[in-house]
Amino acid sequence: MKDRKESKLSLKEEKLEKIDKEIDKLRAEIAKKEIRLGDLEEHRAAVEASADGEVDDNLMKPGKVYSGYATIPSGHASERIVKGCLVVEGGAFRGAYDSGVLDRLMTEDINLECTIGVSAGALTGMNYVSGQIGRSARVNLGYRHDKRYVGLKPFRKEASIVGFSFLYDTYEEIEPFDMEWFKRRDHRFIAVVTNMLTGKAEFFERGKCRSIKRAVKASASMPLVTRPTVMDGVPYLDGGCADKIPFDWALEQGFEKIIVIRTREKEYRKKPAGAGEKRAMELLYHEYPEFLRTALESNDMYNRQCDELDALAAAGRVMVLDPGTPVTVGRLESDMEKLGALYWQGYNETGERLDAIKEYLEIS
Repeated sequence: MKDRKESKLSLKEEKLEKIDKEIDKLRAEIAKKEIRLGDLEEHRAAVEASADGEVDDNLMKPGKVYSGYATIPSGHASERIVKGCLVVEGGAFRGAYDSGVLDRLMTEDINLECTIGVSAGALTGMNYVSGQIGRSARVNLGYRHDKRYVGLKPFRKEASIVGFSFLYDTYEEIEPFDMEWFKRRDHRFIAVVTNMLTGKAEFFERGKCRSIKRAVKASASMPLVTRPTVMDGVPYLDGGCADKIPFDWALEQGFEKIIVIRTREKEYRKKPAGAGEKRAMELLYHEYPEFLRTALESNDMYNRQCDELDALAAAGRVMVLDPGTPVTVGRLESDMEKLGALYWQGYNETGERLDAIKEYLEIS
């Protein structure tokens, strides 16, 4: 009898192992479709800025690094803290717009007391809270084509199309993250994640969770092409699945001044998920019915949020900083000039709105 039970258990384990392999195979197939063949080329060398801000052209591979890399602003934010909450939308590499907006705010001494980011917005938001002007732009505009950062190499190594070990470890050696500044008590930071068991958004705050870096990784873990991040036994994925623009959190916290950074133009709305995407979701996440329901309804939820945000902005309750023209950058955009242009669009459009921003925040 014991041998029979052990035999059944062994067969069950073999079946589960086979299912896991099929799921990994499916993820790999999806990942390949997400990455252009040109993105798989090895970056010839890391791009490093010299002390005078110039970049050695000999280190660059034509088309693999933004041509205006050396013009990205640098420096550190001031100690001035402004009352209010900053809400940063994600969008993968469309987060270049976020970077431009945040860098301009820092150069103008507009450092809001609280920042909440989702997905790429959480990654960019970390550098805003650490006060490092240009850091998020430099990693994306200089290393987008580094195979350690984006592509099948991190997917095979970390089961993620984006290499978080590159972001958290390798790039740290190139441009250290200012952890001391990031941990200041007068500046809150929150990363939005989606709980796969409940299908609901959760909000992990620096200083109140075990690892804010792990929470940011979960927040920026794109569905379909990334394995869930497990924290305290709970699997999490992209915060944008449940809450793409977390302005409701800021409202519920009682902030009187709320600035929302969008990565899409005001008129943009998402189309319903296609049949292929739905099928892939069902195959990968059938064991998480609440998450699956949330993910499949995510685009409709986003469109409702956009409508609500428009109404709040019209009433003067929040201020929205969004691209003034349609954004054509893809979520894994490989055209470095398009990414660079989107960065400067965010930077320059924020400069054009400075008077309105200061008036809204009631600062000089």
